[in-house]
Amino acid sequence: MSSTPSAQAAAAAAPTTDDGRPPPARFGYDRHTWREIAFLLTNFPVALIGFLYAVTTVSTGVSLSVTVIGLPWLVVGLSGARWLGRQERARARALLGVRIDEPSPLYRRKESTLGRIWTGLRDPVAWRTMLYGFIRLPWGVATFAVTLVGLLVLWPVLPFVVRALTNADRAMVRGLLSPSDELERRIAELESDRGVVVDTAAADLRRIERDLHDGAQARLVALAMGLGLAKEKLLEDPEAAALMVDEAHGEVKLALQELRDLARGIHPAVLTDRGLDAALSSVASRCTVPVKVTVDLPARPAAAIEGIAYFTVSELLQNVSKHSGARMASVDVWRTEQRLLIQVRDDGRGGARMDGGTGMAGLSERLGAVDGLFVLDSPPGGPTTVTAELPWRERERERA
Repeated sequence: MSSTPSAQAAAAAAPTTDDGRPPPARFGYDRHTWREIAFLLTNFPVALIGFLYAVTTVSTGVSLSVTVIGLPWLVVGLSGARWLGRQERARARALLGVRIDEPSPLYRRKESTLGRIWTGLRDPVAWRTMLYGFIRLPWGVATFAVTLVGLLVLWPVLPFVVRALTNADRAMVRGLLSPSDELERRIAELESDRGVVVDTAAADLRRIERDLHDGAQARLVALAMGLGLAKEKLLEDPEAAALMVDEAHGEVKLALQELRDLARGIHPAVLTDRGLDAALSSVASRCTVPVKVTVDLPARPAAAIEGIAYFTVSELLQNVSKHSGARMASVDVWRTEQRLLIQVRDDGRGGARMDGGTGMAGLSERLGAVDGLFVLDSPPGGPTTVTAELPWRERERERA
């Protein structure tokens, strides 16, 4: 018995399942069946293009590998394979309902030309797309032929045949065109984060070198010159020599203060000795607006996590002083399960952005490098709330 119009309409409106699969095949042609037929009929031209591209790219790259353009050519070809994979995922998503995330970007930070070539050659997503192009041609010819013939002689059972064929297509798309498994994705993220850490450390070293050169070093040079002149005048003009020594004494105090400030910027002694509560209270006392600090931690976190938390709050309070126009602010630090949470609020004008030149993007990158999170909520007119999360790791007990 044929399906009634209302039954056909219900079948056509049936949604896909949560994992993207259409409802079970049945006698009759609903929208899912027609989309699957369209996918199978386009398999042949798409597979032919993919096969020719893969063969041409690999064979040309191998033949040119003895020249300086061989490897760059292969990298360009692999980048093109990524693009073809994206188009095939879009086709499978539109016609088969296969929901696949796009792979992570290949280049996530600045690299040298050789580094980009090496990264491109090791791209597993592109190589799997190449493999997909190699093996798809026979399958594309077969499915195109079966579907075309089935439209003529297998009309009553064609929906079941089409479903069986497209299920194989779904398996191939998921197996070869889906992003790498979670471990591979995590490795890529860690490689990118390692670059952020290296860049941040290099920037910090340059800042320390600049501060030493322009600050304490310059004062110590002036101090040495002043003491040299005082030594020369000691016998002929003791009063002038005494004034020079007095000025030198003042320079020594300033140099010591600059060195203390520099040491505090590297790692404050109060943080090492007394922990986050005292260290953040010290930072808050230097803010230009009143800051209420609340630290509720059962124990001290690992030194590295504690240092990142300190410098995050320190930079956020500097932003409050310089940019917010706030009348008051608050800092809350607490632990939830295996996460250290930090929240900094102010009642200022708001409107802060990640790309606003206040260092928010840099803070987000630093926290991301240690598997942390950084969330900014700053509507125009305020208030501004910054929430940061860090992984909780216990501090190792000091050995006797």
